[in-house]
Amino acid sequence: MLSPAMYSTAKRILVGKPIPSADEHHQRLRKFIALPVFASDAISSTAYATDEILVVLLIQAQIGKEAWQYLVPIALIVCVLLTIVALSYRQTIFAYPSGGGSYIVSRENLGTIPSLVAGSSLLIDYTMTVAVSVAGGVLAIRSAAGFDERWTVPVCLLCVLLMTVANLRGLKESGGLFAGPTYFYIIMLTLLIVTGLIRIFIFDLGPIPNVTVEGRELARMNQSLSFIMLLRAFSSGAVALSGVEAISNGVPAFRKPESPNAARTLIAMATILGTTFLGVSILAAHLQPYRGEQGPTGIALMAAWIYNGKGLLFWMTQVATFAILILAANTAYADFPRLSSIISRDGFLPRQFSNRGDRLVFSNGIIFLAVMASLLIIVFKGNISALIPLYAFGVFTGFTLSQAGMVVHHYRLREPNWRLNSLINGIGSFATGVVALVVVVSKFTEGAWIPAVLIPIMVIGLLTIGRHYHRVHTAVHVPTDYRPPRHTHYVVVLVGSVNKGAINAISYARSLAPDRLIAISVVGDAEEQDEVMKAWAAYNIPIELHTISSPYRELTRPILNYLDELDAESSDDIITVVIPEFVTGWSSQFLHNQSALALKARLLYRPNTVVTSVPVLVD
Repeated sequence: MLSPAMYSTAKRILVGKPIPSADEHHQRLRKFIALPVFASDAISSTAYATDEILVVLLIQAQIGKEAWQYLVPIALIVCVLLTIVALSYRQTIFAYPSGGGSYIVSRENLGTIPSLVAGSSLLIDYTMTVAVSVAGGVLAIRSAAGFDERWTVPVCLLCVLLMTVANLRGLKESGGLFAGPTYFYIIMLTLLIVTGLIRIFIFDLGPIPNVTVEGRELARMNQSLSFIMLLRAFSSGAVALSGVEAISNGVPAFRKPESPNAARTLIAMATILGTTFLGVSILAAHLQPYRGEQGPTGIALMAAWIYNGKGLLFWMTQVATFAILILAANTAYADFPRLSSIISRDGFLPRQFSNRGDRLVFSNGIIFLAVMASLLIIVFKGNISALIPLYAFGVFTGFTLSQAGMVVHHYRLREPNWRLNSLINGIGSFATGVVALVVVVSKFTEGAWIPAVLIPIMVIGLLTIGRHYHRVHTAVHVPTDYRPPRHTHYVVVLVGSVNKGAINAISYARSLAPDRLIAISVVGDAEEQDEVMKAWAAYNIPIELHTISSPYRELTRPILNYLDELDAESSDDIITVVIPEFVTGWSSQFLHNQSALALKARLLYRPNTVVTSVPVLVD
């Protein structure tokens, strides 16, 4: 057990020195750092989106070598959808520079319920992002190193812990830490694509030989592709769009001018994502990396084939892939706490989510995100293919509501070119809405039903929290002419025995100058009562002492009953209960009776009752 001093020292080592609120603007990000912070999630999806299409076509649909002719067309449709969504969110960045993305747009234009649906979808999406990215990163390094599958979950949890600590240190510091690996991945993936295309189209590099039994079996499959499987393959590839909205959520984190910088970063991210995703899909269509569900990743198989084995370039590619997938969770760590703080300030999440920590980050949101993502990793055993079906529905639900809200925004304000902007957002809303429907229908039995059920439940929970805060606000609100009524002040000092704590508590109670002051002592038998009365007389304590018999050794109930009797004498009493408490060192406090703590917890809910502790510091 850590002492307060030890805890403070450990916190300073892990998190760093506190940053004053006045330095908040110094923590803002330039575009070069903002790209890895907010776009690593989207860019990292290139490492697994193509694989997820192939999992559906090869393993689930079992169409064998016919899968390769569908891969590039599906990737092209995803890239068209990416273009529509990126253009739509570029408008959102300029229309809502305060951040919040889908939640804010829906709140301002569609109402409370749609905004909470969008907010719930995004919060679930960010939690899934951490779980999926970490699971994908560990799979990438497992594909290269070949370590035992039973280590997957512990390694995933260790990665989540390291990400959490890094983000608790502050957005700027974590962004600088993660910039290098993100750009390293972009360089290595681009090198892989360019080298592969050159070897394919100039040096006639052929498909990867099927050296595994599972690969040869997949190649021999010849099932016809059903429409539902085609939709499922497309929805699996559409996870490449996850994280596109992150920049619009985090506009305030950019350096001034915020909106133009965020918009340029969004276009850069969309360009990198679209070209690399399409490039990987073209490579896969020609090299035909047959992979099983637990086998090496498609990028690992292609890198080994393009680079003639597991040499230096292969390992650099795998390390870069591992790094980007692990660090992709940083997008969620940047946006989940910020979005939860906005929802919290609106009164739909606990107030603790809107509190900034020592490093000017929303620490409670970061810790909550880490805990929930860790639970997902444990439940699904770090299997990315099991997590993906839960992923896309929340993403596209947020997209759809955001773009629908922007259509209303344009129509309401009618700014220049509002018709063209409304058309872009309308097409985006329709397209992403169709994809959300495709995801939930095609992958319902695979797990898409979970977010489809969880989002409404979460919305109900947020509304319940909102009603509570509204009820509290209404209860404590007073008009300007309000004057509190005069009450009779009754002070009761609780006495277990006559000691320094009791004497100090009585002295404090007398200083309050109450209308009436008494002491009460709960005794178990006549002998104990006689002992207390004798000590009271010996110390010549000048206030009334009332003893309460408790033959069943209860403390809380007899005191509450006695206070009820006092209330019955006068309905306008304010009763102050003074409790003497002995406080010892942190390592020995648990050795003492915690009856005062239990009593205070009960008295907290008693009307017209004030509870005061008078501590006696023993050490």
